[in-house]
Amino acid sequence: MAKKKVEEVNKPAPRDVKAVAKTVRVTSRKAKLVLDLIRGKDVKEAAAILKFLPNKAARVTAKVLKSACANATHNFQMDEDKLYVKACYADEGITLKRYMPRAKGSASPIMKRTSHITVVVNER
Repeated sequence: MAKKKVEEVNKPAPRDVKAVAKTVRVTSRKAKLVLDLIRGKDVKEAAAILKFLPNKAARVTAKVLKSACANATHNFQMDEDKLYVKACYADEGITLKRYMPRAKGSASPIMKRTSHITVVVNER
């Protein structure tokens, strides 16, 4: 009997790993300003930048970045030291419509905007 050739297990190509926070009560315009600062940076450097930014979008983005790193290390066995922010973007979410009473019985609309924040990480 001929021995069967053992097939080599090829290492899979590096994958993009992402995390998404949906319906965050931050406008997508303000979130994009924060995301522009961390795009292309190493994960540790991006986390340090987000830690010292004073706005709400930075706190939410830091959580999403941490979640993306956890997804990469636990689900895809990637090395955390080699991770970098490949892409990050904020899409517009639902808009909550509220009204404020004005003079003479009229009302003016208030648009409370939300966004979906996505962070994609990969290995260098």
